[in-house]
Amino acid sequence: MAETRRALEARARKIYELLLEEYGIPEWRPSRSGFEQLIHTILSANTNDNNSARAFETLKQRFAGDWDAVRTAPLEEVKDAIRVAGMYNQKAPHIVETLEILKREEGDYSLEHIREMEAEAARSYLQRFPGVGHKTASIVLLFSYGMAAFPVDTHVQRQTQRLGISGLRASAEKVKDVWEESLPGQTYFALHVNLIRHGREVCRARTPRCTLCVLQSECDYVARLGAWADSHP
Repeated sequence: MAETRRALEARARKIYELLLEEYGIPEWRPSRSGFEQLIHTILSANTNDNNSARAFETLKQRFAGDWDAVRTAPLEEVKDAIRVAGMYNQKAPHIVETLEILKREEGDYSLEHIREMEAEAARSYLQRFPGVGHKTASIVLLFSYGMAAFPVDTHVQRQTQRLGISGLRASAEKVKDVWEESLPGQTYFALHVNLIRHGREVCRARTPRCTLCVLQSECDYVARLGAWADSHP
């Protein structure tokens, strides 16, 4: 039988607290403006952190930090600048169109106007930009503005499914909804950062280190492994 809402909220809170005990409270300290975070996150799709960071820095250096120059440059030059991030044939037009929209609507390359919006309205606004889904929008809102938005990457999605907080085949958007409905907004940053760390170090995709996991008592995956072991002595 499916968990009641109250039981699910209690499990989510327990997971949040166990991760805090293990990894501590991460410091929220924005390293980029919301606009630059948006461009960087567009570049980060389907690549690793190192490649997206290199592409972002190369783009800025190639055009001397002049976003007008990026917007008006031949598209092939933008593609070449971000090539290391992969999928440059899609990402370059997305970046240029994003710049066009902001220039047309705001007269500048800034997202500071979204500070006055509620989180859900701000997320909907950001998802109007090309190549921006709920994950990208949530990253910008959480990391640049400290808003109550919960990004879901592959680490977060995998662990949520294994833990049983969502269904085994739940989409990233469903995973986002489950966490946002189960915990208050002030927990999202620490939960997201700690789940990422836990996913990289312990709850790995191919070889999860279940015997070292602080979430064993709350994990459906571990319970299933135990049941299988008991039935195969």
